[in-house]
Amino acid sequence: MPDTGISELVRMWIDGWVVSRGSSDPIDEPWGWTIDVGQPKHVARHVLPEPTEGDVRKIVAATSAPGTWLKLFAEDRAVLPWVGPGWRRDIPGFLMTCHLVPERPELPAGYTLTSWTRGGVSRVLVRTRDGHFAARGQIAHVGAHVDAHVVVDQVETATEHRRRGLGGLVMRTLQDTAYEAGARTGLLVGTPEGRGLYSSLGWTVRSPMTSLWYEPSDAVQ
Repeated sequence: MPDTGISELVRMWIDGWVVSRGSSDPIDEPWGWTIDVGQPKHVARHVLPEPTEGDVRKIVAATSAPGTWLKLFAEDRAVLPWVGPGWRRDIPGFLMTCHLVPERPELPAGYTLTSWTRGGVSRVLVRTRDGHFAARGQIAHVGAHVDAHVVVDQVETATEHRRRGLGGLVMRTLQDTAYEAGARTGLLVGTPEGRGLYSSLGWTVRSPMTSLWYEPSDAVQ
């Protein structure tokens, strides 16, 4: 997707993320979007694909609810000076995209894989043969036909099962599921830890993302 701008990519990611997490529809704002998430520590999030100092400072000044998040698609060193006390930094992220192709993942010995689709979300679960959790991941399907894309979400591998190819197994299975459903574009926001895996599978970094949440000192339990 070489000609797709950052704002369009972020909106594509949002459209899948809200399906994956069961959040509200995005509310259009002059600077991006607001999403009601509805969790005690994640009440809402403001997403700014191209943050400016003025927009961020206005949002920060108007925020009083703990559990409000900012997702700013910029380097943290650029945007951190724009927020004040009470804003806490989460692990940085990377918006990544991939052109999907058919995959034929192989299941490592000693594991089982289960997959299912419900409500526009396809999930993959990897367990040991005696039923212990090993790895998981999911994709949200958005659009149809030539406009179809998927958003990868919540990929994780249990600590004791890492370095065994399970992350690659989950991703290839999800990518193959997406391709078979008609999608040709995948998007995700990955962590620094996951970036290496995704890059090895053909994913390209399109933007850094700084993630912050509001938790003033008097709100800490």
